[in-house]
Amino acid sequence: MKYSKLRGWVWYAVLFLLFIGVSYFSFTAKPKTYPNYVTTSPAPTGTKALYTYLKKEKEVKSWNYSPDLLPNKDKNQMLIMVGPAFTPEKEVMQAYKDYMSAGNSILLLQTNPKGMFDLETDFIEKSPPQSNKWTRVKNQNNHSYKAEVYSDVRIRTIEGDQLLLSDQYGPIAVNRAYGKGHLIVAITPMWFTNDKLLKNDHLLLSFQLLNKGNPDTLLFDEYMHVGESKSTFLTVYPMWFLVLIFQGIFLGMLWLWYKGKRFGPLLSPREEWVRFSDEGIQAIAAWYLKGRRYQDSLHIQADYVKLLLQERWHIPYNKDWQDLTPYFERKWIGMPAREIKAFLIGLKAILKQEKIHKHEYLLWSKKLEILRKEVES
Repeated sequence: MKYSKLRGWVWYAVLFLLFIGVSYFSFTAKPKTYPNYVTTSPAPTGTKALYTYLKKEKEVKSWNYSPDLLPNKDKNQMLIMVGPAFTPEKEVMQAYKDYMSAGNSILLLQTNPKGMFDLETDFIEKSPPQSNKWTRVKNQNNHSYKAEVYSDVRIRTIEGDQLLLSDQYGPIAVNRAYGKGHLIVAITPMWFTNDKLLKNDHLLLSFQLLNKGNPDTLLFDEYMHVGESKSTFLTVYPMWFLVLIFQGIFLGMLWLWYKGKRFGPLLSPREEWVRFSDEGIQAIAAWYLKGRRYQDSLHIQADYVKLLLQERWHIPYNKDWQDLTPYFERKWIGMPAREIKAFLIGLKAILKQEKIHKHEYLLWSKKLEILRKEVES
């Protein structure tokens, strides 16, 4: 009897050690991925190198909060927005404007800044140089520098703008007064990245932009990359503690199983299973197809996607499809803006038709299915 108990404990010890080994290899840290232009990123597209250097020279911080928490009085600060990941709402933009009007500066580096701070741009006729091809850039004192400029637009200046940098195609960086402060705009966020900072004259040009107005404090805006930072259960506690928690849960289940407890689903009555199974859905779909009620089916599918948009993306249900372009541009990252607009216009048109052909139905049903998966992911 004692021998059998001892053998049982040996097997439990073996299972425990095996579980620890599997847990260790399962929770081995994987290479971390970073958004572009963030100050914590050592990747080629990050800005950690510049951020780390500037912290040694002057007061530099990263700003992870909503702009309405920025000081509304003159602090002689410069807020640096490198490659914002989205265009903020009107209320958020107003908070940034109030920050500048109080006497502070914003340095905006965006490949195409149109749509932010009432900025306008013009497309250039000739394509900009490709990767590793430099062009000649001049500053306001007509000094010439080597730099890479990949943007296919140039900033449209207005009366009162101070031209800071330009090339043969037009303005690359301008300084615009905003109340007591200034908005400095450049179309070259890649100059600040780890990969491009020390190439050509990017470092010199970057310092010319950063030193504009001689700010006392530099704030790197991370809110425009990842939104407001939120802590979760997985980020608050260390990994070793989480591993112990999961091991404890597993061992607790083994103990309950050893004591004779059993786990499993409750069996449902067959009538309920038959009534609410996928067979009913398949029958309804077949009825729509055989009756060629393609338009009704497409309306139902589109209506369901709208409900998902309200639930997952917080887009009002009563919004017209054609009015959803700005929402989709912020949420549907993998889809270009021009394709999003064409998709919504086409969807609205097809839903207005009284009758549609089968191939049109299959085409738009597939497109709605792709949108549904994007919303649910």
